Amino acid sequence: MSNSTELTSFTGWAATAAGAPLERYSYDPGPLGDEEVEVAVEYCGVCHSDQSLIDNEWGISHYPFIPGHEVVGSIVRVGAQVRGLEVGQRVGIGWYKGSCMHCSSCIGGSHHLCGTVQPTIIGSHGGFADRLRSHWAWALPIPNGLDPAMAGPLFCAGSTVFNPLVEFDVKPTDRVGVVGIGGLGHLALRFLNAWGCEVTAFTSSLSKQDEARRLGAHNVVASTDSNALKSIAGTLDFLLVTANADLDWKAMLATLRGRGRLHFVGLVPGAIPVHVFDLLPQQKSLSSSPVGSPGTTATMLEFCARHQILPQVEHFPMSRVNEAIDHLRSGKARYRVVLDASK
Repeated sequence: MSNSTELTSFTGWAATAAGAPLERYSYDPGPLGDEEVEVAVEYCGVCHSDQSLIDNEWGISHYPFIPGHEVVGSIVRVGAQVRGLEVGQRVGIGWYKGSCMHCSSCIGGSHHLCGTVQPTIIGSHGGFADRLRSHWAWALPIPNGLDPAMAGPLFCAGSTVFNPLVEFDVKPTDRVGVVGIGGLGHLALRFLNAWGCEVTAFTSSLSKQDEARRLGAHNVVASTDSNALKSIAGTLDFLLVTANADLDWKAMLATLRGRGRLHFVGLVPGAIPVHVFDLLPQQKSLSSSPVGSPGTTATMLEFCARHQILPQVEHFPMSRVNEAIDHLRSGKARYRVVLDASK
């Protein structure tokens, strides 16, 4: 184990009740595990999932807890069994920070599907703090050429939208739609444009048309305009839903050509009323996925470094975390918020 400074307590900003402002909070992290790394937090993104857990929108929050799962920082301590990482190395940690490493999913490279995978901020404290620990396999090095001050959201939002492109073998010749231009969607547009696809952005506000094109869309369609949706029926190979809103999913399915896929990464609130007959005749599919595995996320980071893709972010000092969360709640964030732990 490294002889770097050992802290007996970690300090951060904790939610103490649903919807309440975050407060300064310290906790004892216990001994460093043999397979754990300890990271001094430098930057941490603020994700909508942080807000959902702060407000207990999912009914699973336990207080107090420290949010934050888009962490970038430098390793300050390593356990005795850590492999491939060393003190001083800059890494990122996302929605998950550990898995069993011995089940069929982990052995097969799908650590994110492990039955006992450990979310960073559910049943645990996250990265709105001075330090964070994770299993070494979930702490991924930041490639040269990626600005660490902007890279945090790649570990959640970026991994979430990149994962299905790999999982379902999206090709450069495919025509792909992205529903929603927000924290997830704006990265999906950038990824798909660099991938070589013809990209169509679906938005409820055509005032975002120029913005969507700047982010990588070749075409823009109003997601609530039934005539606009009919005009592109049978044209798309893949439709990636990043929005958290209920839409006319039957009409969205109709935009797909044969063997097309409607894929959800956004947590839409309602049920998806789809009949088998909407899928079967043209062999269409309906699917969803969480963030990617460590391997897929590492591939995404290399892709981002190669194409110089970063999220569009707004920075706040960590000391103004409540202001940052209110800004996210207002819907005005463009498109991700990142906290600077040094301020």
